[in-house]
Amino acid sequence: MDKWTEIKTAYQVARLGTVSAAADLLGVHRATVIRHIDNLEAELGAKIFLRHKTGYVPTEVGLDLLRVAQATEEQFDQLAGRTRGRSARISGDLIVTALERIAPLVLPAIKRFQEENPNTVIKFVASAALLKLEYGEAHVAIRSGPKPDQPDNVVQPYMDLKLGLYAHQSYVARRGVPQSKDDYKEHKFVCWETANANFPFTAWIKRNVPQSSKSLISSNQGVADQALFAGMGIGFHPEIFAQKRADLVEVLAPKPDWVVPLWLVTHTNLHRSAKVQAVLKFIKNDRSSR
Repeated sequence: MDKWTEIKTAYQVARLGTVSAAADLLGVHRATVIRHIDNLEAELGAKIFLRHKTGYVPTEVGLDLLRVAQATEEQFDQLAGRTRGRSARISGDLIVTALERIAPLVLPAIKRFQEENPNTVIKFVASAALLKLEYGEAHVAIRSGPKPDQPDNVVQPYMDLKLGLYAHQSYVARRGVPQSKDDYKEHKFVCWETANANFPFTAWIKRNVPQSSKSLISSNQGVADQALFAGMGIGFHPEIFAQKRADLVEVLAPKPDWVVPLWLVTHTNLHRSAKVQAVLKFIKNDRSSR
């Protein structure tokens, strides 16, 4: 059995949604496409597609298989480009994942990358989840905190995100600014807190902010930011963003132990691809110009 041919067939069925469309693209009969899928399912012992009148929808097993197929196809295209002695044309999906708060830092570079490579489609996954780069779930991940140590990833420093304590001017007009630690109990704070994450400022909040002073707690950083901008309380915010807002008042300047290091992470199998190298170049150049 030619597994790679059958996997490529299944990949096209998933991408196009129907057996007929995949058969037309591959230049084979519909029966060949169906046979390839049946062979794969027999080999795996599980269904890779759910059959509907409107088309084929990948199952969870199918999605795992197709991620491998997509990553392998990109690696093959990279090899083919090198073999022909030219750079592969940059096209198709570029998947970037990062925390929502990081998007304003990286999107200008991605915009310039796409302007130079107009045949690409950017998919930005704003999530704290660690996507599986080895399965092609993302081409580039921007991760925060301690340096990632997965052995199959290439990890490069991106930038240090300095956090300070800020309040909206509407809050300051109502309640003023705390002058000492003793004043914190008289103020309100908006907090970004999650069960599994230990942020650099977490220890400071535990030491200084009583639970009764927290006006809002959210596991979503975007919600916490909006609460800060709405004047609901004092909150932590990146200095690089706060400096661009005339409506934020600095309560405490960034401290060394409030710095969040950011990392550019790629998988070794795709790190040298033309697509990944191109977008990394734009991201790094944009960082250097700050």
